[in-house]
Amino acid sequence: MYSKEELAEIIIKDSEKYNSYKKTMGELDLTELDFSNVTLENIDFSNTELAGTSFTDTHLSNCNFTASDLNAADFTRANIVECDFSESILNGTDFSYATVNYCNFTDADMAGCIVKEADLTDSDFSASNNLSATRADETTIWPDNEQLPDDFDTNYSKDNEEEEEESSNLDY
Repeated sequence: MYSKEELAEIIIKDSEKYNSYKKTMGELDLTELDFSNVTLENIDFSNTELAGTSFTDTHLSNCNFTASDLNAADFTRANIVECDFSESILNGTDFSYATVNYCNFTDADMAGCIVKEADLTDSDFSASNNLSATRADETTIWPDNEQLPDDFDTNYSKDNEEEEEESSNLDY
């Protein structure tokens, strides 16, 4: 049995060894680890606790995050290509300034997810949950409409944001 820190080292240095270990263990707790500034390819993070984990400035390709807890994970400025986030919990996850291309977000819970100044081109959000509860801005690059939920509006309105702030200030 490896510690979280030992597993982090194995993930970074020997993905095949980690993936073999993961098959025997099932769910793993990798919360609050730091994978900043590394390249991670073909890693199986499925059914893994990754809340609070940092992937800042990381390049991720072909990684499987299916059914993982990514609450408050940080993907700021990450380059994410062909990763599977289906059925994941992404509440408060930060994708600010990230490039997220050809990723799958089917049944992912996006409530509170931050996608400010993110490039989401060609990722599939069509069957994601709570996409309208993400925090975006006018510079967020959304995928084509067929890759978004039917009722989703990609138009950012600063007026709506200011109205929300004014109404929350009235509550005090």
